[in-house]
Amino acid sequence: MAGSHKAGHARGGSRKGAVGAPPARRRRRGRLRLVLAVLAAFLVLVVAGIGWLYLQLNGDIRTFDDGGVSGDRPAASAKGQNVLVVGSDSRAGDNVEYGHGSGDIGRSDTAFLMHVHADHHHATAVSIPRDTLVDVPPCKLPNGSWTKPQHNVMFNSAFSVGDTAKGNPACTQNTVEKLTGLRVDHTVVVDFAGFAKMTEAVGGVQVCVPKDIYEGDLNPNRHARGERLFTKGVQDVSGQKALDYVRIRHGIGDGSDIGRIQRQQAFISSLMKKVKSKGLSPTTLFPLAKAATQSMTVDPGLGSADKLISFAMSMKSIDLHNTKFVTLPWRYEGARVAIVKPQADALFAALRADRTVDGEDAGGKQSDAKAASPSPPPAPPSGAGVAVAVYNGTTTKGLAARAADSLKADGYTVTGTATAATQDFVHTVIEYGPGERAHADALAQRFPGALLRPAKAAGLSVILGSTYAAAPTAGPAAPAAVPSEVADKARSADDNICSGLSYG
Repeated sequence: MAGSHKAGHARGGSRKGAVGAPPARRRRRGRLRLVLAVLAAFLVLVVAGIGWLYLQLNGDIRTFDDGGVSGDRPAASAKGQNVLVVGSDSRAGDNVEYGHGSGDIGRSDTAFLMHVHADHHHATAVSIPRDTLVDVPPCKLPNGSWTKPQHNVMFNSAFSVGDTAKGNPACTQNTVEKLTGLRVDHTVVVDFAGFAKMTEAVGGVQVCVPKDIYEGDLNPNRHARGERLFTKGVQDVSGQKALDYVRIRHGIGDGSDIGRIQRQQAFISSLMKKVKSKGLSPTTLFPLAKAATQSMTVDPGLGSADKLISFAMSMKSIDLHNTKFVTLPWRYEGARVAIVKPQADALFAALRADRTVDGEDAGGKQSDAKAASPSPPPAPPSGAGVAVAVYNGTTTKGLAARAADSLKADGYTVTGTATAATQDFVHTVIEYGPGERAHADALAQRFPGALLRPAKAAGLSVILGSTYAAAPTAGPAAPAAVPSEVADKARSADDNICSGLSYG
């Protein structure tokens, strides 16, 4: 005990000797240690909180089976990215609250292909009317079997292949790739609940309404006018009202799906304005991402919070004015919509060449050193072993023979030359059979601006257009450009909310 007491006394004496500072300084040091401990605990909580938020987002994200994506796809391109956005109107799950109907089969009510140009400062969105008559390639069913190709069927039927509540995004992606010749890098499906919650997350979206609109306008089967849903004028909408606005077709304007597409484009523009005005900060993005991921299905390439947020942030430099919305060139064919060619082909050729709606080359800027002494473009791959037929689609005599000689010099086997069925081709068209897409892409390098079209018959064929005939010595044609009749109707995301809307 005595030894213990002495030791304790010595320790106590030593402590006294060491603490020569006055009591006030000791209290300040004690408070500092307390503050540091609190800050450390706060940082731990913040880091844990961020991890928890990411876990929440990851837990909400759903992906579709990319085993249904076709093996016969357009080649990957360094010229921008293409994102397919599909709106699903399934009434299954949370969507029953918003759908105004019943039925649990996923259907596509709206779709657009967003081309994000390589310079990350421009974007072009092409809306595809749901009633457009297209060719749907083979698609995978839930039981693992594949359907047969369908010809001249409605575009939105691709999403319903298999009759499941979640729809068939891979089939829609296959159809869009076949239609456009553009490789879809990412596909996103947003349902009723997700759309409504996103508008709530940003605090509402401004829209323009031409007149008072009632429940009977939204549902033509209703035999009474019902309650008023919208008052004439500019107003903010969110949740169910926002969904009603973008879905309404009957009782407003000409009642067409085309008019509704124009209003949807204006709505998306307004949503982009709202998000931009709030700033692309985590505080703004997280509620929006949370709302979106709860009711969204994406391809595996966007199947995590990191990938999704990184992709969203990669587009933050795109200016609203440089974000353009256009509609696939169309005309009525009875109660359906037919694609107008060659305008549609020219539109997609321009996007493949990374040309903007305004005709700019948005393929990215070179460094000053490279710009000062540009290197020559790489030579197209040899055509050795590849057979191609050549047709003259113009009234210029001897054009097919001239192009055939050029192809033979590059190693191609020309199986024949002839006059096309019609001589009114403006752009050169390359048609390719099953499994020939890679050869078609290589062939297109010899005909800049050429349009690519899949064909049922095997082999390759080139139909020469007037742009090729007008080029000196039948050299490279002018770069593809968006047709003026499409460009003149384009909508910029910063346009007035009331402009360019179809009200009949």
